[in-house]
Amino acid sequence: MHNIKTAIVVVFFLLIMATAVFAGTGDNGADTGTIFTLWPLVDYRDSPKDHYRNLSLLGPLLKFQQNKDDHDTAVRPLLYRTANPQNETSSTDYLYPLASRTVSSEATTFQVLKLVQSNTYRKNEPEREHDSMFFPFYISGRSEKYGPYTSVFPFYGDIYERFWRDEYHYVLFPLYGRTVKKGTTTRNYLYPFFSTIRGDRESGFQFWPLYGQAAKEGSYRRHFALWPFIFVEDQGLNTDNPTHKLSVLPLYSATDSPQKVSRSYLWPFFSYTDDLVEDQHEVDYFWPFWLTVRGSKKNETRMLPFYSIDRGREYLKRWFMWPLLRHEEIRSASYSQDLDRVLFFLYSDSRETWSKDGGERRRMAFWPLYIYRKDTRGVKSLTLPAPVEPVLDREGIEKNWAPLWRIYHQRWNDAGDSAVSFLWNLYWHEVRDGAVAYELFPLVQFQSGSRMSDLKLLKGLVGYRNSDGAKQLRLLWLPFGFSWGNTAAKSKTEATATPRSMQ
Repeated sequence: MHNIKTAIVVVFFLLIMATAVFAGTGDNGADTGTIFTLWPLVDYRDSPKDHYRNLSLLGPLLKFQQNKDDHDTAVRPLLYRTANPQNETSSTDYLYPLASRTVSSEATTFQVLKLVQSNTYRKNEPEREHDSMFFPFYISGRSEKYGPYTSVFPFYGDIYERFWRDEYHYVLFPLYGRTVKKGTTTRNYLYPFFSTIRGDRESGFQFWPLYGQAAKEGSYRRHFALWPFIFVEDQGLNTDNPTHKLSVLPLYSATDSPQKVSRSYLWPFFSYTDDLVEDQHEVDYFWPFWLTVRGSKKNETRMLPFYSIDRGREYLKRWFMWPLLRHEEIRSASYSQDLDRVLFFLYSDSRETWSKDGGERRRMAFWPLYIYRKDTRGVKSLTLPAPVEPVLDREGIEKNWAPLWRIYHQRWNDAGDSAVSFLWNLYWHEVRDGAVAYELFPLVQFQSGSRMSDLKLLKGLVGYRNSDGAKQLRLLWLPFGFSWGNTAAKSKTEATATPRSMQ
């Protein structure tokens, strides 16, 4: 116990001494920034003039950051929270993408894999509206038209204005269920085998998969037998494009309307479609591998896996030896993009430009080695390795997971500013606004501006500072030392830009 207490006291003493050594002061004596590192346990950086503060513990595992009004807290990969107290908003990921919670002035939402959801809406303060779901077993909420509803699957349920229907009702599903959509009621008995349809001038029934029929006067008629082999339908009877469909799979199928005519013989071996609206003729010889499309808006030739080209007015898509090589282009008056892929996600290179403002963006990835980005501000970055990002380019991956495996990270711009981090800041190097700072823990740490340079060996065991010609040598982490040179001049230590955490 005595040894543990002694170790804690020693570490605490080193923290105080190192923080005091790394703190900088400007001409007015104000604190201009602090850098303290004890790799891999602690990495602390703050820049009061930028309203920035970051504390990382145990490499990328724990992070506490304040950047102006945004506060980030991370316990990777379990939790990542971003909050803005000024706007009273927050967003939290729990083991992304497993669960998340968002808070705004309008609503509070919580979800787990989109299957468990709980929402609170503040539309009518002080009263609040709630809905919740544990899909498919429990669903509850309130409809403005129908009122509150509850579903406890498979026993009993009423659901209103959700899941693409106006109403759902069921008892001991699949024994009985009823749905309503736009005035049409469908009743299912032992779903999906028996059902009836009733509506305004509308009726139908089915004994699936043997036979079924339904019709609405002046709107549609359909029949099927031995589903999905025999199917007949007339739809859009009350429009200027009534359509007749007949299908006897796989022997023959046909679609006839004023706008489109298609035929299929021994599907998928041969079919054709004439689209009069799009002015397009398509022939499929062995769908989806061999087909041709000719028209005023689109021309495509596909002979997979050897070759495919799809050309439209503003786009071009090509495959070579599918899935080996793919090239895509988009061209418009204000935007253009070129995308190249090798084996889907093994290698990809996306280049985007906006002609009006001259903006550019690029993303290049080689799985699982690296990913390179250039944003519209001209800031470039290179990270490696990249085992997930080339496949799933998601902000949640970038915040919650990528820092855990990111051995090397570099950012730079055309103005000469740059930042490098290796092994979660075992070595880091930053150049910003003409100031330079770097460290190779625990051997050497260096900071330099136009008026000041500061060198420390072994975390300050030996330190050397040159400030406007006033030189000082310090030993054993002491805040004072041997001085010479322009000692009469007032020390004007120019603050270097405090390096930002890249974790």
